[in-house]
Amino acid sequence: MSTSPSAPPGRLDRFLDGIERVGNRLPEPFMLFVLLTLVVAVLSSVMAAFGVGVTIPGEAEPTPVRGALSGAGLEFFFTGLAENFIGFPPLRTVVTIMLAVGLAERCGLLAALIRLVFSRAPRWLLPYALGFVGVSGSVMADSAFIIIPPLAAIVFTAAGRHPVAGLIGGFAAVGAGYSTSLLVTSLDALLAGITNGVATTLPVSGTPVTPISNYFYNAVSAVVLSLIAGLIIDRVVEPGLVRSRFPDTEAEPEEAPAGGGEADPTAEPTSAAVTPAERRGLVAAGVALLVLVAAVLALVFAPDSPLRNDAGGYLPKSPLLDSVVTLVFLGFFVPALFFGIYAGTIRRGSDVPLLMGRALKDLSGFIVLAFILGQFIALFAWTNIGAWLAVTGAEFLQAIGLTGYPAILGFVVLASLLNLFVVSGSSLWTLMASVFVPMFLLLGYEPAFIQGAFRVGDAATQVVTPLNPYMIVLLTFVRRYQPEAGLGTVIAKMVPFVVPFWVAWVLVLTVFYAFGIPLGPGVGVRVAP
Repeated sequence: MSTSPSAPPGRLDRFLDGIERVGNRLPEPFMLFVLLTLVVAVLSSVMAAFGVGVTIPGEAEPTPVRGALSGAGLEFFFTGLAENFIGFPPLRTVVTIMLAVGLAERCGLLAALIRLVFSRAPRWLLPYALGFVGVSGSVMADSAFIIIPPLAAIVFTAAGRHPVAGLIGGFAAVGAGYSTSLLVTSLDALLAGITNGVATTLPVSGTPVTPISNYFYNAVSAVVLSLIAGLIIDRVVEPGLVRSRFPDTEAEPEEAPAGGGEADPTAEPTSAAVTPAERRGLVAAGVALLVLVAAVLALVFAPDSPLRNDAGGYLPKSPLLDSVVTLVFLGFFVPALFFGIYAGTIRRGSDVPLLMGRALKDLSGFIVLAFILGQFIALFAWTNIGAWLAVTGAEFLQAIGLTGYPAILGFVVLASLLNLFVVSGSSLWTLMASVFVPMFLLLGYEPAFIQGAFRVGDAATQVVTPLNPYMIVLLTFVRRYQPEAGLGTVIAKMVPFVVPFWVAWVLVLTVFYAFGIPLGPGVGVRVAP
C-alpha cells in the first residue's frame, strides 16, 4: 500500500468517517426503499388532494401529480408489482452481463489476463489508467457500472494495491464522468435528438445539434476528469482505506472447482507468472474474440443488416445501439468459454452453467433489492413528482431573473440537484430541455452549449444518491471485502470525487464560454447573428 497504516487521520478522513457513520445509521437498503416508497405514496396523495400539477412546455394540458393511495394508484400497484420488478432496467442488464463476466472470472480468464498485462506495469500508473477507462466507459452505456469496478478491483489486487480503491474509483469515474467520453456514444445521439426535438419547434432554433456537437468539449473534459479521478484514487481514497484498516482480502468459503479436484481458478494468485496452460487459454480466447469481432462487423456493415434502422443508418437509434448488452455478454462469454476449454478449467459442458450459476449466487442480494427498487422507481415516475420537481426548479430560476453566465451556473446547479432525484439522464434532459433550451435561445446561447452545461449536472452528483440503482450493485461488490458495509460506507467513499469533478468540469465549461471555443465541429457558444 502507498500509505502507512500508522498515519494519523486528517480532517478529511474525520469528515468522511462522519458521513459514513451517519449514512450507516440509515436502515438497510431494502427497508430504506420500503420507507421511501411509503413517503412517495403519502406525499403524492397529499399533493394530488390539493390539485398540484405542472404544465410541461410543449404540452397543451397540465400534468397532474397522481396520488398513489387513490383508486388508480392502488390499481397500478396491484397490477404492476411483478412487471415493475422484472422490468427494472438494471436487473436485466446486471444479471445478463454478470452471467458472462462471472464465467470469465471463475474460469480464470480475468485473473490470467490481468496478471499478463499488469504484472510489469508501474503501480503508480494504475489509478490514472482506471480514471481514463472509467470516464470513457460510458461507451458501454450502463454496462460500465457493472464491468469496470470489479475488474478494477482485480487489477489493483494483482498490482498489490487495495482492491476496494479499484472498486470505488472505477464506479466514481464511470458515474461522475458518465456524460463525457473521448468516443462518441449512444448518449450523445440521444441527447442531441432530445435537444433538436425542442429547438426545431422554435422560430430561431440555432445550429442543429448532432452527436458530435459537444465532441471538443467532451474530449477536453474526459482528459481533465480522468487525471482528477486518478489523483483522488491515489492520494485520497486508497490512503484513507489503509488508515482505516479497511479489509483488503476476500473472506469467502472455498468452493469445489467445477472441473474436478484442481485449485479454484478464481482464488488469489500466489504468483504473478502466467502458467503454460493459461497462456494456451489466453491465445485461444484472443483468437475467439477476433473471430467474434469480425463476425459482428460483417453483420453490422452488411448492406441489408438487421442492425440498421429504417433509414439504413445507426444513429440516433438502431437495433445496433440497442444491442450493447448482448455484445458485451458475447464479448465476455465466447473468450471465457475458449479459455476454459484450452486452459483446462472447463472440462465438461456442465461446468459452464455451474460456473455461471456461482456468479448468479453472488448477485442474490442485489436481486432481492431490485424488487423494491423497481417498485419505488416505477411509483415515483407514475406519480409525476419527478416532472413537477424539474419544471418547478426551472420556473424558479426564471423567476429570480438570472441572466448571462450566472444563469448558466444556476442551471448547472439545478441540474445537479435534480439529478439526485431523477437519475435517468434522458428523462431529466427531456424535462429540462423543454424549459431551458427556449429560455437560453432567447438569451442568445446555442442549444448545444446548454446541452454541454447539462452534462455537468447530469453526472457529477449521481454517485452520491441512494436513488442510483447501481449504487446497490457497488454495495454488493464492496460487501465481498467488508460484509458489514452499508450505503453510508460507499457514499462516504464517493464524496471526495463529487466536488472536484463538478468544479473542474465547470471550469472547462467556463473556458469554452469565456474564449468562445467551439464545443464541436461548427458549433459555438452563442447563436450567430
